[in-house]
Amino acid sequence: MAVAETGVATPPSLSLASAATALATYGKLVAKPVADGSSYGLFFVEREEDLSALSDAVHNEAYLIEPFIAGIEATCGVVEHNGASIALPPVEIRPAEGVFDYAAKYLSPATSEICPASFGEQVNATLQAAALKAHSAIGASGYSRSDFIVTEDRVVFLEINTLPGLTKASLFPKELAAQGIGFAGFLHGQIELAAAHSG
Repeated sequence: MAVAETGVATPPSLSLASAATALATYGKLVAKPVADGSSYGLFFVEREEDLSALSDAVHNEAYLIEPFIAGIEATCGVVEHNGASIALPPVEIRPAEGVFDYAAKYLSPATSEICPASFGEQVNATLQAAALKAHSAIGASGYSRSDFIVTEDRVVFLEINTLPGLTKASLFPKELAAQGIGFAGFLHGQIELAAAHSG
């Protein structure tokens, strides 16, 4: 993985063939559709009975399968602004039920999205540095948002979204606001970047 090659901590990617062994090794797996957003289709493999559901899901579409990592979810955006890529203030995610799935994102008023995150200066700086590395490693342009798990002793990269949502319920606009970048200014900047790349 390109991000892992930068030195950022990442979980091992698993295959369906290794899922049973991985479940016995790690105790819990997480599976998410590669092409879907907003945690749609996210589910956990905790028992042997769940492996059949995983098999069915993988045969219908591509899934990312990883060991479950316990910790606090966080996300950090990167934006190309005034000629430079900058990392935005991270968001700390505290879902009421412990899982930041589609329902927690859009349907639960009890989910807390804290921006800037309250992890402390060192952890927040680590999140920002990792997000910048991920953005650069995959050749992202314009803006991106990387997702992480913050454990007791490290920050673990989960994935990068090169087209994160920009709705009122989305996380990226919250980070822009915390950085002091107006949404209209952000959009104009992205239009200028796109025009420059196409010219």
